[in-house]
Amino acid sequence: MEEKIKELTEKLRYYSKKYYVDDAPEISDYEYDMMLRELSELERQYPQFKQQNSPTERIGGEALKEFAPVTHAVKMESLQDAFSEEELRAFDKKIKTVFPDVKYVVEYKIDGLSVELEYRNGIFIRGATRGDGITGEDITANLKTIKEIPLMIDPSIPYLLVRGEVYMPKRAFAELNKKREDENLPLFANPRNAAAGSLRQLDSKITASRNLKIFIFNIQASEGFDYENSHKKGLDRLKTLGFKVSPETRIFSDIDDIISEITRLGNSRSELPFDIDGAVIKVDDIEQRKVLGSTTKVPKWAIAFKYPPEQKETQITDIIVNVGRTGVLTPLAILTPVRIAGSTVGKATLHNIDFIKQKDIRIGDFVTVQKAGDIIPEIVKVNLKKRQQDSREFTMPERCPACGEKTYKDEDGPFVRCVNNVCPAQTIRNIIHFVSKDAMDIEGLG
Repeated sequence: MEEKIKELTEKLRYYSKKYYVDDAPEISDYEYDMMLRELSELERQYPQFKQQNSPTERIGGEALKEFAPVTHAVKMESLQDAFSEEELRAFDKKIKTVFPDVKYVVEYKIDGLSVELEYRNGIFIRGATRGDGITGEDITANLKTIKEIPLMIDPSIPYLLVRGEVYMPKRAFAELNKKREDENLPLFANPRNAAAGSLRQLDSKITASRNLKIFIFNIQASEGFDYENSHKKGLDRLKTLGFKVSPETRIFSDIDDIISEITRLGNSRSELPFDIDGAVIKVDDIEQRKVLGSTTKVPKWAIAFKYPPEQKETQITDIIVNVGRTGVLTPLAILTPVRIAGSTVGKATLHNIDFIKQKDIRIGDFVTVQKAGDIIPEIVKVNLKKRQQDSREFTMPERCPACGEKTYKDEDGPFVRCVNNVCPAQTIRNIIHFVSKDAMDIEGLG
Protein backbone atom coordinates (compact mmCIF):
# COMPACT_ATOMS: atom_id res chain seq x y z
CA MET A 1 0.00 0.00 0.00
CA GLU A 2 2.93 2.33 0.63
CA GLU A 3 3.94 2.03 -3.04
CA LYS A 4 0.37 2.72 -4.18
CA ILE A 5 0.21 5.90 -2.10
CA LYS A 6 3.62 7.00 -3.37
CA GLU A 7 2.60 6.33 -6.99
CA LEU A 8 -0.67 8.30 -6.66
CA THR A 9 1.17 11.17 -4.96
CA GLU A 10 3.73 11.43 -7.76
CA LYS A 11 1.05 11.22 -10.47
CA LEU A 12 -1.02 13.97 -8.87
CA ARG A 13 2.02 16.23 -8.54
CA TYR A 14 2.80 15.69 -12.23
CA TYR A 15 -0.77 16.32 -13.42
CA SER A 16 -1.07 19.37 -11.16
CA LYS A 17 2.07 20.92 -12.68
CA LYS A 18 0.83 20.23 -16.22
CA TYR A 19 -2.50 21.92 -15.46
CA TYR A 20 -1.58 24.87 -13.24
CA VAL A 21 1.96 25.74 -14.34
CA ASP A 22 2.38 24.49 -17.91
CA ASP A 23 -1.25 25.20 -18.97
CA ALA A 24 -1.20 21.82 -20.73
CA PRO A 25 -3.61 19.48 -18.88
CA GLU A 26 -3.28 15.79 -19.70
CA ILE A 27 -6.34 14.46 -17.83
CA SER A 28 -9.83 15.81 -17.14
CA ASP A 29 -10.79 17.61 -13.93
CA TYR A 30 -13.00 14.64 -13.07
CA GLU A 31 -10.14 12.15 -13.41
CA TYR A 32 -7.89 14.34 -11.28
CA ASP A 33 -10.55 14.73 -8.59
CA MET A 34 -11.14 10.97 -8.48
CA MET A 35 -7.41 10.30 -8.08
CA LEU A 36 -7.22 12.92 -5.32
CA ARG A 37 -10.19 11.36 -3.55
CA GLU A 38 -8.60 7.90 -3.78
CA LEU A 39 -5.34 9.21 -2.33
CA SER A 40 -7.16 11.02 0.47
CA GLU A 41 -8.99 7.82 1.43
CA LEU A 42 -5.80 5.73 1.37
CA GLU A 43 -4.00 8.31 3.54
CA ARG A 44 -6.88 8.16 6.01
CA GLN A 45 -6.60 4.37 6.21
CA TYR A 46 -2.79 4.26 6.21
CA PRO A 47 -1.56 7.57 7.71
CA GLN A 48 1.91 6.10 8.31
CA PHE A 49 2.48 6.01 4.53
CA LYS A 50 1.40 9.60 3.77
CA GLN A 51 4.07 11.40 1.74
CA GLN A 52 5.52 14.71 2.91
CA ASN A 53 3.66 17.66 1.36
CA SER A 54 0.97 15.41 -0.11
CA PRO A 55 -1.33 16.94 -2.77
CA THR A 56 -4.23 16.32 -0.36
CA GLU A 57 -2.92 19.17 1.81
CA ARG A 58 -4.13 21.61 -0.83
CA ILE A 59 -7.75 21.20 0.32
CA GLY A 60 -7.01 22.79 3.70
CA GLY A 61 -6.64 21.45 7.21
CA GLU A 62 -7.56 22.30 10.78
CA ALA A 63 -8.22 25.95 11.60
CA LEU A 64 -5.45 27.84 13.43
CA LYS A 65 -5.91 30.00 16.53
CA GLU A 66 -3.37 32.56 15.32
CA PHE A 67 -0.50 33.07 12.87
CA ALA A 68 3.02 32.61 14.22
CA PRO A 69 5.55 35.40 13.54
CA VAL A 70 8.36 34.76 11.04
CA THR A 71 11.62 36.71 10.87
CA HIS A 72 12.68 36.99 7.23
CA ALA A 73 16.16 35.69 6.39
CA VAL A 74 16.32 38.39 3.70
CA LYS A 75 14.47 41.68 4.15
CA MET A 76 11.38 41.87 1.93
CA GLU A 77 11.84 45.40 0.65
CA SER A 78 9.20 47.62 -0.91
CA LEU A 79 9.84 49.52 -4.16
CA GLN A 80 10.38 53.15 -5.03
CA ASP A 81 7.39 54.44 -7.02
CA ALA A 82 7.47 56.51 -10.20
CA PHE A 83 4.51 58.30 -11.74
CA SER A 84 6.11 60.05 -14.71
CA GLU A 85 8.48 59.47 -17.61
CA GLU A 86 10.87 62.01 -16.09
CA GLU A 87 11.23 59.94 -12.92
CA LEU A 88 12.07 56.85 -14.98
CA ARG A 89 14.73 58.73 -16.94
CA ALA A 90 16.25 60.06 -13.71
CA PHE A 91 16.41 56.50 -12.33
CA ASP A 92 18.11 55.24 -15.50
CA LYS A 93 20.61 58.13 -15.51
CA LYS A 94 21.64 57.43 -11.93
CA ILE A 95 22.16 53.71 -12.60
CA LYS A 96 24.17 54.34 -15.77
CA THR A 97 26.61 56.62 -13.97
CA VAL A 98 27.76 53.45 -12.19
CA PHE A 99 27.04 50.81 -14.86
CA PRO A 100 26.84 52.32 -18.38
CA ASP A 101 26.16 48.91 -19.96
CA VAL A 102 23.38 47.95 -17.54
CA LYS A 103 20.52 45.71 -18.67
CA TYR A 104 17.07 45.97 -17.14
CA VAL A 105 14.22 43.52 -16.76
CA VAL A 106 10.70 44.93 -17.20
CA GLU A 107 7.74 42.97 -15.85
CA TYR A 108 4.18 43.37 -14.60
CA LYS A 109 3.58 44.73 -11.11
CA ILE A 110 0.91 42.28 -9.99
CA ASP A 111 -1.60 43.85 -7.60
CA GLY A 112 -1.75 41.27 -4.83
CA LEU A 113 -0.12 40.23 -1.57
CA SER A 114 3.63 39.65 -1.38
CA VAL A 115 4.80 36.37 0.18
CA GLU A 116 8.00 34.35 0.49
CA LEU A 117 8.35 30.58 0.02
CA GLU A 118 11.15 28.58 1.64
CA TYR A 119 12.39 25.22 0.34
CA ARG A 120 14.87 22.88 2.05
CA ASN A 121 16.22 19.92 0.06
CA GLY A 122 13.40 20.40 -2.44
CA ILE A 123 10.59 20.45 0.14
CA PHE A 124 8.33 23.47 0.71
CA ILE A 125 8.69 23.96 4.47
CA ARG A 126 7.38 27.45 5.14
CA GLY A 127 5.61 30.43 3.61
CA ALA A 128 5.10 33.86 5.12
CA THR A 129 3.55 37.26 4.49
CA ARG A 130 5.76 40.31 3.97
CA GLY A 131 4.54 42.06 7.12
CA ASP A 132 6.81 45.05 7.78
CA GLY A 133 9.55 43.56 5.60
CA ILE A 134 11.49 42.23 8.58
CA THR A 135 8.84 40.16 10.36
CA GLY A 136 5.85 38.51 8.70
CA GLU A 137 3.32 35.82 9.56
CA ASP A 138 3.53 32.07 8.95
CA ILE A 139 0.76 31.21 6.47
CA THR A 140 2.21 27.91 5.23
CA ALA A 141 -1.07 25.99 5.52
CA ASN A 142 -2.93 28.58 3.46
CA LEU A 143 -0.22 28.80 0.80
CA LYS A 144 -0.32 25.02 0.36
CA THR A 145 -3.89 25.38 -0.92
CA ILE A 146 -2.64 27.40 -3.92
CA LYS A 147 -2.19 24.80 -6.63
CA GLU A 148 0.43 26.80 -8.54
CA ILE A 149 2.87 26.55 -5.62
CA PRO A 150 4.97 23.36 -5.98
CA LEU A 151 5.09 21.45 -2.70
CA MET A 152 8.27 19.68 -3.87
CA ILE A 153 11.01 20.67 -6.31
CA ASP A 154 14.44 19.26 -7.24
CA PRO A 155 15.74 17.64 -3.99
CA SER A 156 19.35 18.35 -5.02
CA ILE A 157 18.80 22.05 -4.23
CA PRO A 158 19.67 22.43 -0.50
CA TYR A 159 18.04 25.82 0.01
CA LEU A 160 15.83 28.15 -2.01
CA LEU A 161 13.96 31.24 -0.86
CA VAL A 162 11.70 32.91 -3.42
CA ARG A 163 9.29 35.81 -3.36
CA GLY A 164 5.97 35.99 -5.18
CA GLU A 165 2.68 37.83 -5.41
CA VAL A 166 -0.54 36.05 -4.47
CA TYR A 167 -3.51 37.43 -6.37
CA MET A 168 -7.16 36.75 -7.10
CA PRO A 169 -8.14 36.57 -10.80
CA LYS A 170 -10.70 39.13 -11.94
CA ARG A 171 -13.37 36.52 -12.63
CA ALA A 172 -12.92 34.89 -9.21
CA PHE A 173 -13.15 38.35 -7.61
CA ALA A 174 -16.41 39.13 -9.39
CA GLU A 175 -17.88 35.74 -8.43
CA LEU A 176 -16.81 36.10 -4.80
CA ASN A 177 -18.34 39.57 -4.47
CA LYS A 178 -21.56 38.40 -6.15
CA LYS A 179 -21.80 35.57 -3.64
CA ARG A 180 -21.11 37.92 -0.72
CA GLU A 181 -23.71 40.37 -2.00
CA ASP A 182 -26.30 37.58 -2.12
CA GLU A 183 -25.40 36.68 1.47
CA ASN A 184 -25.52 40.31 2.71
CA LEU A 185 -21.80 40.30 3.51
CA PRO A 186 -19.50 43.33 3.01
CA LEU A 187 -17.99 43.44 -0.48
CA PHE A 188 -14.26 43.48 -1.11
CA ALA A 189 -13.14 46.78 -2.63
CA ASN A 190 -10.77 45.19 -5.16
CA PRO A 191 -9.00 41.90 -6.00
CA ARG A 192 -5.99 42.82 -3.86
CA ASN A 193 -8.10 43.22 -0.72
CA ALA A 194 -9.91 39.99 -1.56
CA ALA A 195 -6.61 38.12 -1.95
CA ALA A 196 -5.24 39.53 1.31
CA GLY A 197 -8.43 38.70 3.21
CA SER A 198 -8.50 35.20 1.75
CA LEU A 199 -4.85 34.47 2.49
CA ARG A 200 -5.07 35.56 6.13
CA GLN A 201 -7.89 33.19 7.06
CA LEU A 202 -7.20 31.08 10.14
CA ASP A 203 -9.25 28.33 8.47
CA SER A 204 -7.28 27.16 5.42
CA LYS A 205 -10.41 25.54 3.96
CA ILE A 206 -11.78 29.05 3.35
CA THR A 207 -8.54 30.00 1.60
CA ALA A 208 -8.76 26.86 -0.53
CA SER A 209 -12.23 27.90 -1.75
CA ARG A 210 -11.11 31.34 -2.96
CA ASN A 211 -9.23 30.38 -6.19
CA LEU A 212 -6.03 32.26 -5.35
CA LYS A 213 -3.05 32.17 -7.71
CA ILE A 214 0.59 33.26 -7.58
CA PHE A 215 3.42 34.59 -9.73
CA ILE A 216 7.00 34.22 -8.47
CA PHE A 217 9.07 37.32 -9.23
CA ASN A 218 12.33 37.13 -7.27
CA ILE A 219 14.97 34.80 -5.84
CA GLN A 220 15.71 36.05 -2.33
CA ALA A 221 18.47 33.57 -1.44
CA SER A 222 19.71 30.14 -2.50
CA GLU A 223 22.31 27.40 -2.10
CA GLY A 224 23.19 25.02 -4.91
CA PHE A 225 20.97 26.88 -7.36
CA ASP A 226 22.94 28.37 -10.24
CA TYR A 227 21.25 31.01 -12.39
CA GLU A 228 24.30 32.68 -13.94
CA ASN A 229 24.01 35.91 -11.97
CA SER A 230 20.94 36.96 -13.99
CA HIS A 231 17.46 37.71 -12.67
CA LYS A 232 15.88 36.74 -16.00
CA LYS A 233 17.76 33.43 -16.17
CA GLY A 234 16.81 32.79 -12.57
CA LEU A 235 13.13 33.15 -13.42
CA ASP A 236 13.58 30.87 -16.43
CA ARG A 237 15.16 28.20 -14.23
CA LEU A 238 12.42 28.55 -11.60
CA LYS A 239 9.90 27.83 -14.33
CA THR A 240 11.61 24.52 -15.12
CA LEU A 241 11.25 23.59 -11.43
CA GLY A 242 7.48 24.02 -11.57
CA PHE A 243 7.02 27.62 -10.44
CA LYS A 244 4.62 29.99 -12.18
CA VAL A 245 6.82 33.02 -12.81
CA SER A 246 5.94 36.58 -13.69
CA PRO A 247 4.75 36.66 -17.34
CA GLU A 248 5.84 39.14 -20.01
CA THR A 249 9.36 39.47 -18.54
CA ARG A 250 11.73 41.12 -21.02
CA ILE A 251 15.24 42.58 -21.06
CA PHE A 252 16.07 46.12 -22.26
CA SER A 253 18.98 48.53 -22.05
CA ASP A 254 17.57 51.69 -23.67
CA ILE A 255 15.25 53.86 -21.56
CA ASP A 256 13.11 54.78 -24.57
CA ASP A 257 12.46 51.09 -25.23
CA ILE A 258 11.61 50.63 -21.55
CA ILE A 259 9.07 53.45 -21.63
CA SER A 260 7.50 51.96 -24.77
CA GLU A 261 7.27 48.57 -23.04
CA ILE A 262 5.65 50.11 -19.96
CA THR A 263 3.08 51.77 -22.21
CA ARG A 264 2.43 48.47 -24.01
CA LEU A 265 1.93 46.61 -20.75
CA GLY A 266 -0.39 49.33 -19.48
CA ASN A 267 -2.51 49.20 -22.62
CA SER A 268 -3.08 45.47 -22.06
CA ARG A 269 -4.56 45.90 -18.56
CA SER A 270 -8.21 45.49 -19.53
CA GLU A 271 -7.51 42.21 -21.37
CA LEU A 272 -5.53 40.56 -18.55
CA PRO A 273 -7.25 37.98 -16.33
CA PHE A 274 -5.48 39.48 -13.31
CA ASP A 275 -5.08 42.99 -11.93
CA ILE A 276 -1.86 45.00 -12.30
CA ASP A 277 -1.16 48.43 -10.88
CA GLY A 278 2.10 49.12 -12.64
CA ALA A 279 5.29 47.83 -14.23
CA VAL A 280 8.57 47.10 -12.45
CA ILE A 281 12.02 47.94 -13.84
CA LYS A 282 14.91 45.97 -12.28
CA VAL A 283 18.63 45.69 -12.90
CA ASP A 284 19.15 42.17 -14.28
CA ASP A 285 22.72 41.54 -13.04
CA ILE A 286 22.72 40.30 -9.42
CA GLU A 287 26.29 41.49 -8.71
CA GLN A 288 25.43 44.96 -9.98
CA ARG A 289 22.45 44.96 -7.61
CA LYS A 290 24.77 44.25 -4.68
CA VAL A 291 26.99 47.20 -5.62
CA LEU A 292 24.01 49.55 -5.97
CA GLY A 293 22.59 48.44 -2.64
CA SER A 294 19.49 49.78 -0.89
CA THR A 295 18.26 52.70 1.17
CA THR A 296 16.66 51.97 4.54
CA LYS A 297 13.40 51.25 2.71
CA VAL A 298 13.89 50.40 -0.97
CA PRO A 299 16.49 48.85 -3.31
CA LYS A 300 18.35 51.33 -5.50
CA TRP A 301 18.33 48.87 -8.41
CA ALA A 302 14.57 48.79 -9.01
CA ILE A 303 11.64 51.15 -9.49
CA ALA A 304 7.90 50.65 -9.98
CA PHE A 305 5.97 52.75 -12.47
CA LYS A 306 2.38 53.07 -11.20
CA TYR A 307 -0.53 53.28 -13.63
CA PRO A 308 -3.37 55.63 -12.67
CA PRO A 309 -6.84 54.00 -12.67
CA GLU A 310 -8.81 54.84 -15.79
CA GLN A 311 -11.68 57.12 -14.78
CA LYS A 312 -14.45 58.69 -16.81
CA GLU A 313 -17.20 61.16 -16.02
CA THR A 314 -20.78 60.30 -16.91
CA GLN A 315 -24.30 61.09 -15.76
CA ILE A 316 -26.73 59.15 -13.58
CA THR A 317 -29.99 59.06 -15.53
CA ASP A 318 -31.91 56.92 -13.04
CA ILE A 319 -31.60 54.75 -9.94
CA ILE A 320 -33.43 51.43 -9.93
CA VAL A 321 -33.69 48.76 -7.23
CA ASN A 322 -32.87 45.05 -7.54
CA VAL A 323 -34.13 42.38 -5.14
CA GLY A 324 -31.58 39.76 -4.12
CA ARG A 325 -31.88 36.11 -3.13
CA THR A 326 -32.24 36.93 0.57
CA GLY A 327 -34.65 39.81 -0.02
CA VAL A 328 -32.14 42.65 0.25
CA LEU A 329 -32.95 45.64 -1.96
CA THR A 330 -29.88 46.99 -3.76
CA PRO A 331 -29.96 50.37 -5.54
CA LEU A 332 -28.35 50.45 -8.99
CA ALA A 333 -27.29 53.60 -10.84
CA ILE A 334 -28.25 53.74 -14.53
CA LEU A 335 -25.54 55.69 -16.35
CA THR A 336 -25.11 57.34 -19.70
CA PRO A 337 -22.95 54.60 -21.31
CA VAL A 338 -19.22 55.30 -21.20
CA ARG A 339 -16.24 53.15 -22.22
CA ILE A 340 -13.82 52.31 -19.39
CA ALA A 341 -10.93 49.81 -19.33
CA GLY A 342 -11.97 48.03 -22.50
CA SER A 343 -15.74 47.75 -22.10
CA THR A 344 -18.88 49.91 -22.03
CA VAL A 345 -20.25 50.74 -18.58
CA GLY A 346 -23.93 51.61 -18.23
CA LYS A 347 -24.64 50.60 -14.62
CA ALA A 348 -22.95 50.75 -11.22
CA THR A 349 -24.06 49.35 -7.89
CA LEU A 350 -24.83 51.84 -5.12
CA HIS A 351 -24.70 49.11 -2.45
CA ASN A 352 -27.16 50.59 0.06
CA ILE A 353 -28.79 53.82 1.23
CA ASP A 354 -25.89 54.67 3.55
CA PHE A 355 -23.46 54.62 0.59
CA ILE A 356 -25.76 56.97 -1.35
CA LYS A 357 -26.04 59.40 1.57
CA GLN A 358 -22.31 59.33 2.29
CA LYS A 359 -21.44 60.35 -1.27
CA ASP A 360 -24.55 62.55 -1.64
CA ILE A 361 -25.53 60.84 -4.90
CA ARG A 362 -28.63 62.10 -6.71
CA ILE A 363 -30.43 61.24 -9.95
CA GLY A 364 -29.13 63.60 -12.64
CA ASP A 365 -25.68 64.02 -11.06
CA PHE A 366 -22.45 63.85 -13.03
CA VAL A 367 -20.16 61.31 -11.40
CA THR A 368 -16.64 59.91 -11.80
CA VAL A 369 -16.68 56.19 -12.51
CA GLN A 370 -13.88 53.62 -12.49
CA LYS A 371 -13.63 49.83 -12.38
CA ALA A 372 -12.63 48.16 -9.13
CA GLY A 373 -9.95 45.71 -10.15
CA ASP A 374 -10.52 46.79 -13.76
CA ILE A 375 -13.78 44.81 -13.72
CA ILE A 376 -16.55 46.08 -11.40
CA PRO A 377 -17.91 49.60 -12.13
CA GLU A 378 -17.98 51.87 -9.09
CA ILE A 379 -18.82 55.51 -8.46
CA VAL A 380 -15.85 57.38 -7.01
CA LYS A 381 -17.27 60.86 -6.48
CA VAL A 382 -19.94 63.36 -7.48
CA ASN A 383 -19.09 66.48 -9.49
CA LEU A 384 -20.99 68.96 -7.31
CA LYS A 385 -20.04 71.85 -9.61
CA LYS A 386 -22.17 70.28 -12.35
CA ARG A 387 -25.14 69.49 -10.10
CA GLN A 388 -28.33 70.68 -11.75
CA GLN A 389 -31.32 72.25 -10.02
CA ASP A 390 -33.61 69.43 -11.13
CA SER A 391 -31.39 66.68 -9.63
CA ARG A 392 -33.44 64.37 -7.39
CA GLU A 393 -32.59 62.75 -4.08
CA PHE A 394 -33.19 59.02 -3.94
CA THR A 395 -35.13 57.19 -1.24
CA MET A 396 -35.48 53.45 -0.83
CA PRO A 397 -38.97 52.19 -1.77
CA GLU A 398 -41.44 51.44 1.03
CA ARG A 399 -42.76 48.53 -1.02
CA CYS A 400 -40.86 45.80 -2.86
CA PRO A 401 -40.55 46.64 -6.59
CA ALA A 402 -40.99 42.94 -7.44
CA CYS A 403 -43.99 41.87 -5.34
CA GLY A 404 -45.42 45.06 -3.82
CA GLU A 405 -45.10 43.92 -0.20
CA LYS A 406 -43.93 46.31 2.52
CA THR A 407 -40.15 46.63 3.00
CA TYR A 408 -38.24 46.81 6.28
CA LYS A 409 -34.87 48.37 7.18
CA ASP A 410 -32.48 46.39 9.34
CA GLU A 411 -32.21 47.87 12.83
CA ASP A 412 -28.46 47.35 13.04
CA GLY A 413 -27.42 47.79 9.42
CA PRO A 414 -27.91 49.75 6.18
CA PHE A 415 -29.97 47.12 4.36
CA VAL A 416 -33.61 47.39 3.34
CA ARG A 417 -35.31 44.09 2.60
CA CYS A 418 -38.47 42.37 1.42
CA VAL A 419 -39.58 39.64 3.85
CA ASN A 420 -42.17 38.07 1.53
CA ASN A 421 -41.19 34.38 1.22
CA VAL A 422 -42.98 34.05 -2.13
CA CYS A 423 -41.51 37.20 -3.71
CA PRO A 424 -40.92 36.27 -7.40
CA ALA A 425 -37.56 38.05 -7.56
CA GLN A 426 -36.26 36.10 -4.56
CA THR A 427 -37.64 32.85 -5.98
CA ILE A 428 -35.81 33.34 -9.27
CA ARG A 429 -32.56 34.24 -7.48
CA ASN A 430 -32.87 31.18 -5.25
CA ILE A 431 -33.34 28.91 -8.27
CA ILE A 432 -30.29 30.45 -9.94
CA HIS A 433 -28.27 29.90 -6.76
CA PHE A 434 -29.54 26.31 -6.45
CA VAL A 435 -28.23 25.29 -9.88
CA SER A 436 -24.98 27.30 -9.59
CA LYS A 437 -21.55 25.79 -8.94
CA ASP A 438 -21.67 27.11 -5.36
CA ALA A 439 -24.66 24.83 -4.67
CA MET A 440 -25.77 21.82 -6.77
CA ASP A 441 -23.46 22.70 -9.71
CA ILE A 442 -25.90 21.51 -12.38
CA GLU A 443 -24.14 21.66 -15.76
CA GLY A 444 -25.98 22.91 -18.84
CA LEU A 445 -28.57 24.88 -16.87
CA GLY A 446 -28.24 28.62 -16.61
